[in-house]
Amino acid sequence: MRIISGQHKGRRITAPKKLPVRPTTDMAKEGLFNILNNSFHFKQLHVLELFSGSGNISYEFASRGAISVTSVDENMDCIKFIKKTSLELELDITPIKSDVFKYLERAPIKADIIFADPPYNFDDNQFQNIVDLVFEKELLNKDGVLIVEHSKYSKLSGFQNFDVDRRYGNSVFSFFKTTPVE
Repeated sequence: MRIISGQHKGRRITAPKKLPVRPTTDMAKEGLFNILNNSFHFKQLHVLELFSGSGNISYEFASRGAISVTSVDENMDCIKFIKKTSLELELDITPIKSDVFKYLERAPIKADIIFADPPYNFDDNQFQNIVDLVFEKELLNKDGVLIVEHSKYSKLSGFQNFDVDRRYGNSVFSFFKTTPVE
């Protein structure tokens, strides 16, 4: 995996083979960040990455100057790798070892962007639980967005707060926004 832009543009990061991860492809990540680049100023963002794995998305946000990046994963080896890599690159990333659902129940922060990359074999109820917790706990700042990465075989468009999805190969990013009160 590589960092596409920002302070560490072009930097390659190699995660240990033992990590149980499926990093977002460079093509998909580039597409995602092109979309985000049109809507957000990265240097003003608070970001929460759920199911962070190798930290691929967190490094990209931090390299682009996000104010804060928090990475949550339940695998201790993933957390250690994120901590080690962020220290080496001098990126301000806070790795947290936790079950994502438990973390969302008690999350002490609000974010402008919450990115979730759960296992592709999640069922609809598990995906729904992520979306529900983020909006019930009001974890997004005003004009914030929840982005859930999933396989092309999962359809999240019927979930509340769904806005749009974008497909890159076998990966799909579903975007969820707070519905304005009318």
